[in-house]
Amino acid sequence: MGGITMTRRGFAALAVAGALTGCARSGEVFEEIGADVTQSNFVEGYGPVADGEYLLPGVPSEYLEGVNRRALVAYTGDQAPGVIEIDPFAKFLFLVNDDGSAWRYPIAVGRAGKTLRSSTTIRRKEEWPGWQPTANMLRREPEVYGPFANGIPGGLASPLGARGLYLYSGSRDTYYRIHGTNDLGSIGNSGSAGCIRLFNQDIIDLYDRIPLGTHVVIRTYEESVRIEGEAMANRGMELPPKIVSPETIYGALDDTAG
Repeated sequence: MGGITMTRRGFAALAVAGALTGCARSGEVFEEIGADVTQSNFVEGYGPVADGEYLLPGVPSEYLEGVNRRALVAYTGDQAPGVIEIDPFAKFLFLVNDDGSAWRYPIAVGRAGKTLRSSTTIRRKEEWPGWQPTANMLRREPEVYGPFANGIPGGLASPLGARGLYLYSGSRDTYYRIHGTNDLGSIGNSGSAGCIRLFNQDIIDLYDRIPLGTHVVIRTYEESVRIEGEAMANRGMELPPKIVSPETIYGALDDTAG
């Protein structure tokens, strides 16, 4: 890829790369996804983004209806300013501000993300992070992860998207991540892969707002019902898994290499 130019064919191929799980504790299969990159009018904050050598496609408005977009809202939760609070039931991530407001981002919660319960701290931040299955993932599900044993380099085809925030318990990497995704339809739902996923435009926005050492707190279902209401605490659906072949993923890499 020269400069930040990319063909429509390249975007279409890259869209399927976002469903590889980015978290070592998940055991999901891969989802095949797609994105319409022909739309010319985008919701503010969700248009195409030139980010270094990469050009991210915009997010079509059909994925941004209602509360499924970034918003500055009155914060009604229980956390202190500077804390990230994740509501895995209402499918929101809140960054609490000093003035009683919060930035609210819609999220997808993968199977690994559903098991995230304890408070953690962001000890590592990466732009365009690469991904590689751990030894445990390869041992547990060689038929799923074996073809990707050498990993996927950072870039548009990486399953961690444009940014990765790495969650630690003390000095120990929990292998939980807050990261971007190309799986646009998963946002606002429970996906079959990954941890906590945001639109790439949103993870870039969040990444730029937080320092290392930011604390991450997880709401319980009871807290979600109390704060967001029962209907919102049951927002979204469980998405079925789909299989993506290694040829598709690595083909996307080939499309952007030239």
